[in-house]
Amino acid sequence: MIAVGHARAFARYNRWQNENLYGCADRLSDAERRRERGAFFGSIHKTLNHLLWGDRIWMHRFAGTERPAGGIPESVAAVADWPELKRERAAFDETIVRWADALDPRWLEGDLTYYSGAAKAEFCRPRWLLVAHMFNHQTHHRGQVHCMLTQAGQKPGDTDLPIMLSLGLI
Repeated sequence: MIAVGHARAFARYNRWQNENLYGCADRLSDAERRRERGAFFGSIHKTLNHLLWGDRIWMHRFAGTERPAGGIPESVAAVADWPELKRERAAFDETIVRWADALDPRWLEGDLTYYSGAAKAEFCRPRWLLVAHMFNHQTHHRGQVHCMLTQAGQKPGDTDLPIMLSLGLI
């Protein structure tokens, strides 16, 4: 089982890495961000959209935040405008950090029952596992974006957790 400190550290890691990747993506033209690159969701823009959507669906389940519209197929087009996507990402990263900072360790010990539109089924799973999954999902898709940015000639910064400690971010 993960501890509250894990969630708090990964909430900050999520914010730090999103700043890293969005900063690199911001140096690309809109056409380059939207260029199909063979990744699971195709482009940098689509993958970043899906990632924000995924965070929103999990936080809706965890904290009762607003449920994002649509499902996974629609997630890639949730926010069409690049400046708006950047603003919404930064704001939602703060939502995740505030949630993690207020997280009660006893909450992690319980189960969460939720409906998965992707599986078309209801699940009941340990909350700690689902929180770990949310952060793992972020890392997975950010890795795809990192690769696409590198292919586009960008050089994202450090991604190692121990660097965060050196920078005083956790």
